[in-house]
Amino acid sequence: MEFEIQNTRRSKPLKVVLYGVEGIGKTTFASQFPEPIFIDTDNEGTSFIEAKKLPDPKDWQMLLQEIEFASQRKPGKTLILDTADWAETMAKKWLMKKNGWKAIDSANYGAKYVALANEFTRLLTGLNHILSAGMNVVVTAHAQMKKQELPDEIGAFDRWELKLERRDSSQLKEWADLLLFADYKTTVVTDSNNHTKAQGGQRVMYTTHKPTWDAKNRLGLADQLPFKYNAIKEPLEQAMGMTSQPDLGNGEVPADILSKMITSQIQLTDLQAILYQGKFVAPGTPMSQVPAATWQHIGNHWADAMNFYKTQIKK
Repeated sequence: MEFEIQNTRRSKPLKVVLYGVEGIGKTTFASQFPEPIFIDTDNEGTSFIEAKKLPDPKDWQMLLQEIEFASQRKPGKTLILDTADWAETMAKKWLMKKNGWKAIDSANYGAKYVALANEFTRLLTGLNHILSAGMNVVVTAHAQMKKQELPDEIGAFDRWELKLERRDSSQLKEWADLLLFADYKTTVVTDSNNHTKAQGGQRVMYTTHKPTWDAKNRLGLADQLPFKYNAIKEPLEQAMGMTSQPDLGNGEVPADILSKMITSQIQLTDLQAILYQGKFVAPGTPMSQVPAATWQHIGNHWADAMNFYKTQIKK
């Protein structure tokens, strides 16, 4: 039985979690994603930006209903839940009202926290439906400083974490394709009189894990970047499949080949190089004069064509 070898890389909607200190500009940053639609749980946190949003959810059930609405209607290219910690507060209030609890605490061996985690799973399931509909999802959250103690180390240290209950935080971090942490970078300098002072305070985002914060990315981003959307725009939108389409060749390239070009992110000049250097046609042959059988052969052996391009042309 024959199997076609396929490329593992795929363009798809992304799951982005952005957390940071109060007032650093998370909502403004998120508003620059492609065609954003907000769900604002953060006490009208979007009131200072120019964007579109669904009605502010009044409770947990309304929030889940709006997420389901977005998955069915697809009102934009990016759904932004702003913020996760306020959404979690809605879930807590709903559980307390539903069950007659006075608080969410560890009584009854943590059953209340388990119930809360189950509700948070419902939230992530709804966000997955939005991804399946073809929209990106961005979740913002506040950061909080917590004392961290490691069993194998002596002493403790401060660490930035998502402002969520532990189970919910773990779920959200595992769910995300990108986990970005935004903070102010301050440098301490010593003057000639041996006095120290703080300088800087520029806004930065961290994309990889450090002992003092959690972060991750699958796009090969630098460990530290300016906290600006343009700093990640190109690799982010390329991974989303939102980069500009290749030169279409005035309609001379068959639709199935064009689709493969978009997926493989090559241009018309790259395709011509494959045809010419692979000796499928004479150099300079117009795309309109490439035989149909040649197009079919290229399409049926696209993985081989891409390997030839990467090893013989692009090297």
